[in-house]
This record gives sequence, structure tokens and C-alpha cells, in this order.
Amino acid sequence: MDKLTFAKKIDSTLLRPTATEAEIREICRLAREYKFATVALPSQFMELAIELLEGSGVGFDAAVGFPLGIQSTETKVHEAVEAVRKGATEVDMVIALGKFKSGLYKEVEEEIRRVVEAVPGITTKVIIETYYLTDEEKRIAAELAANAGADFVKTSTGFAPTGATVEDVKLLYDAVGDRIKVKASGGIRTTEQALALLEAGASRIGASNAHILVDGLRES
Repeated sequence: MDKLTFAKKIDSTLLRPTATEAEIREICRLAREYKFATVALPSQFMELAIELLEGSGVGFDAAVGFPLGIQSTETKVHEAVEAVRKGATEVDMVIALGKFKSGLYKEVEEEIRRVVEAVPGITTKVIIETYYLTDEEKRIAAELAANAGADFVKTSTGFAPTGATVEDVKLLYDAVGDRIKVKASGGIRTTEQALALLEAGASRIGASNAHILVDGLRES
């Protein structure tokens, strides 16, 4: 895999609440240089980031219901619509974990569907936060995302104690890999780890050290 192909599989992420404008500018500079798929940055800096990325081919990935998923459906829908209005090209939403753990699967699926349908034509990824789920719950959550019309099921926010694992990516890919794609995120710190997750079935990687992952690639 060459470096450009690898970079196009990565969302360069900086969602730390204390991220400064200077750090946002640097992330966007690196994104232009490496040509990542998107940047995922705090909404408060969205308009700045979109301006800095203009003409680069790098998209903006808006975090919705982030990072806990506890917002109302109406709030998540509003966040998604407002982000796209401002120029976001993709949306990553967190499921309602409390409802999911309560077995209210229809309500969770309907919330995902409402967000998806509110931003037609926009790539939508559904974060299920695998750390808090059993293997069976991971399969169910992935099915809900697929049934609701999402484009990706995503492992993690990066705010839980652990993030993406090869085992979880394989499980999610086996569950819905022929229907929607899998994004691996959370705790991806080495090139080898990222490549293993792609090999396991991920189509996209979310990483806060994206340029380091690319720099560590041995092109084949």
C-alpha cells in the first residue's frame, strides 16, 4: 500500500476539549499535506477548519452526540443538520447507549435513521462504543446501524477506557461487512496497529497521530 492510499483511509482526529486554535491550524496543515480522508475536530472550530481545508479534497467529519450519546434525538438531528449546513462532509454520531443497554433497540435504530435521513447524501458513521458492550450487543448494534441506513459502524469515541481492537473489527465486519463499512478508532497509535485493523476489515481509521501512522508505512 502506498502512503497516499493509506492516508485516504484515515480521519485525522483532535477532539480533546482543550484543543486550541493553534492546534487546529496545525492539524489542518498536516491534513492538507498528507491528504487524509477527513479531519474530525471540535464543532467550535468547524468553520475555521473548513476554510483552512478549502480546495484540499480533505473533508470535515462532524461529531454528533459526542462523546456520550446522551443527547436527545432532536439535538442530534439538529447537530448533524447544522454541521452539514456549515460544510461538514461526514457525520459520526454516538448511539444512545443507555437506551441500547435497556434493550430499547427500536428506539435506538429510529434515532440513527432520523439522523441519517436528516442529512441525505452525507456519509454517516455510527459509534457504538464497543468497550461497554458484550460481543452479542456489538453485533446487534451493528445491525441497527445497517438497518437504519448508516454507511459505517464505528468502534469507539476514543473517550472510553479502551478503543479499537482487531477482534472487535473482525466481529463487526462479520456481522455487517457486506452491508455497511467498519471504522476503527480509539487508541490507534502505531502503523502496525492501523494496518492490522484494516486487514481485519476496517475501511477507515480514526487517529489523533495520523501523520505519524503514515510516516511509519513501508510502501509495498
